[in-house]
Amino acid sequence: MPALRLSVQGHARFRGLPARATLARWVGLALERDADLTLRFVGAAEGRRLNRDYRGGDHATNVLTFDYARVPAIHADIVLCVPVLKREAREQGKPLRAHLAHLVVHGVLHAHGYDHDRPASALKMEAAEVAILARLGLPDPYQLPAA
Repeated sequence: MPALRLSVQGHARFRGLPARATLARWVGLALERDADLTLRFVGAAEGRRLNRDYRGGDHATNVLTFDYARVPAIHADIVLCVPVLKREAREQGKPLRAHLAHLVVHGVLHAHGYDHDRPASALKMEAAEVAILARLGLPDPYQLPAA
């Protein structure tokens, strides 16, 4: 099992988020090697600013991964925009916990170098996400909920 050093920031600002131990378990299942990670929970204004300044999108997005090193260990910040996550979960008919778990795993995989820019790499990343979430007892996030 890879070693994890995890910092959680902004967690206390938002109601309804899982405990740090739960977040650490989600991160741990997605780790392929040792990691020093920060999970930062932000509001819409900070999410928008970070996305605009670093990705060129003038809107808040659900998750941003800033990976600084991958070898010998992962060093990354994963920023999760809580208002966007809550809105998406509601719109998609998913429990917030399941949507958040998916995006934490998604961010950790990005820190490992996974991406979804091309169809083949997207399939590889999605398969890894689905497998990890299944270990958590969570459904495939790419399947639409039954109507």
